[in-house]
Amino acid sequence: MRLHKTVVMVGMMGAGKTAVGKELARVLRVPFLDSDEEIVAAAQMSIAEIFDRDGEAFFRARESEVITRLLRGPPGVLSVGGGAYLCPQTRARISAEGVAVWLKADLDLLWSRVRHKGTRPLLKTANPRATLAELLEARAPHYAQADLVVQVMPGYAIADTARAVVAALAERTDVLEGAAR
Repeated sequence: MRLHKTVVMVGMMGAGKTAVGKELARVLRVPFLDSDEEIVAAAQMSIAEIFDRDGEAFFRARESEVITRLLRGPPGVLSVGGGAYLCPQTRARISAEGVAVWLKADLDLLWSRVRHKGTRPLLKTANPRATLAELLEARAPHYAQADLVVQVMPGYAIADTARAVVAALAERTDVLEGAAR
């Protein structure tokens, strides 16, 4: 299989963008990149610390810059933060230079994956599950603009979801060449 464009994993926190993205990169034999990791490395502080010190708007601007830089590199798999795809310019850039894959997961699955993690700055609220539900409702129309949608199923292993992404990509010969359909 030959990848022609970077595959950008988009979706909510807990959808599996990083885990599935790493497996997808392994299967496709391409590099895996994570925009959050790139930001943390450049800033020498956690995302939560960046949010606390500089605010969400500052973080989103840096995130957009990092995504632009990573899209200009060789084709690979890129995981982006849950809020990255909300920015119209970032969304347009991803679709122009790569292919966006929305890992679509329901609220119960997302909550089961994020409820014990204290590293989610947007969920530091009095009712984090309600906050997650509000975020999902607000973000879903943006994610629905992704080039491809892959449903994340509770019983699926990471490899199963990665295979579903490969199957979706196989329909786009401009993105992935030589995949079995």
